[in-house]
Amino acid sequence: MEPDKQNQEQNQNDERQQTIEDLGSTVIRTKRGTIHTLTIVGQIEGHQVLDASTKTTKYEHVLPLLAAVEESDDVDGLLVLLNTVGGDIEAGLAIAELISGMKKPTVSLVLGGGHSIGVPLAVSARESFIAPSAAMTIHPVRLNGTIIGVSQTFHYFSRIQERILQFVTHNSHVKANTFTKLMLQTGELAADVGSVIYGEEAVSIGLIDHIGGLSDALAALHRAIDRTKAGN
Repeated sequence: MEPDKQNQEQNQNDERQQTIEDLGSTVIRTKRGTIHTLTIVGQIEGHQVLDASTKTTKYEHVLPLLAAVEESDDVDGLLVLLNTVGGDIEAGLAIAELISGMKKPTVSLVLGGGHSIGVPLAVSARESFIAPSAAMTIHPVRLNGTIIGVSQTFHYFSRIQERILQFVTHNSHVKANTFTKLMLQTGELAADVGSVIYGEEAVSIGLIDHIGGLSDALAALHRAIDRTKAGN
């Protein structure tokens, strides 16, 4: 192999590795198509910077990345890998809204956990998968910091929960009353209100489309890419 070509390939490999380290994303190129893989892990960081010991996904990195994926002529589809404890509500919803608004084929896969605001993220893709052992925590909105004890605060909480409920039910097959019941259930979480559901239950209530792993999610994404290329 020529030295210039070797250097070019090495530079491309270095750039790809740096992208994985910085943004938790990489591009997979095969004969069937090019897939951008995005990982959403740890806590979703919003307007406030979390401490250095906390594993975070920064929304200011993810938002422009998703816009670039949607506009790129070189990318055919998006695979979202989720293992998140939740985090900032507005940041999480912003990412979820961008994914749900993409025209390119998108598939999500919940691995480990898709908790709290991770639930809207999991259902934001056109097709969703969950590993059998993965868990999803559904609970009411919680805010940190000073809270003013007035009726307007309760109304604000209710409106945020309604935004989440509308997004989840619009982007999945779960019924609103089922999701609300899980959100407000008592006696399951030790120090909170809500529910923890696992792979099969998430699929049975229509929250997630399929039980599966990486190969299943990739196969579904390739099928969607093939349909898109065929004009269907």
